Amino acid sequence: MPRFIQRLYPERIWAFSRKEKAVYLTFDDGPIPEITPWVLDELKKHNAKATFFCIGENVQKHPEIFRRILAEGHSVGNHTFNHLNGWKTKTSEYVENVEKAERQMAKDGRPKTDRSEIENRQSKIENLQSLFRPPYGKITSKQTKILQKKGFEIVMWDVISYDFDATISEEKCLQSVLNNLKPGSIIVFHDSLKAEKNLWYVLPKVLEFIGEKNWLSKPI
Repeated sequence: MPRFIQRLYPERIWAFSRKEKAVYLTFDDGPIPEITPWVLDELKKHNAKATFFCIGENVQKHPEIFRRILAEGHSVGNHTFNHLNGWKTKTSEYVENVEKAERQMAKDGRPKTDRSEIENRQSKIENLQSLFRPPYGKITSKQTKILQKKGFEIVMWDVISYDFDATISEEKCLQSVLNNLKPGSIIVFHDSLKAEKNLWYVLPKVLEFIGEKNWLSKPI
């Protein structure tokens, strides 16, 4: 992501400290049974944690996968209920769609365990759900201000994999990540069918690269 864009919107999170040897993998558009469980398996192999920006409708359809994300120590964030483009959506409709996704994640994130664990986990879930990423990265300043007043942190990125682009080869997708990855980077992947081909090739190699660098992969 060009630095001048980041400077235009300093109220959004683009990256973290370059001093800490850690990177932040993120996955947009899930959870879905065809891709997300495989992503979770790969992360587990490499002792890596990540952040999943979930579509509310997919959480509604696949609550068991959403609960697995949380159970395995990953962060979750809001990606609207229906993957809306903020530039093409009325502000009131956009905000309501975000809140609808938030309600769905709160509903489907409640674990069925003893009361003390429920309270602890529920507190964590509520905190994690303050993260929001706009689909396509497209959100107006007015929408941003309203969501921030409601307690959302707008999380963008400084490295994008383009895994969703079928015209890009697996190797080019990989290099677009490795050539730009540095400590503090927020990297965008997609646990979606559109990204399947590239993701299966790229993710294991990126996780190996992170391990070779002795960097941590942390949730936001």
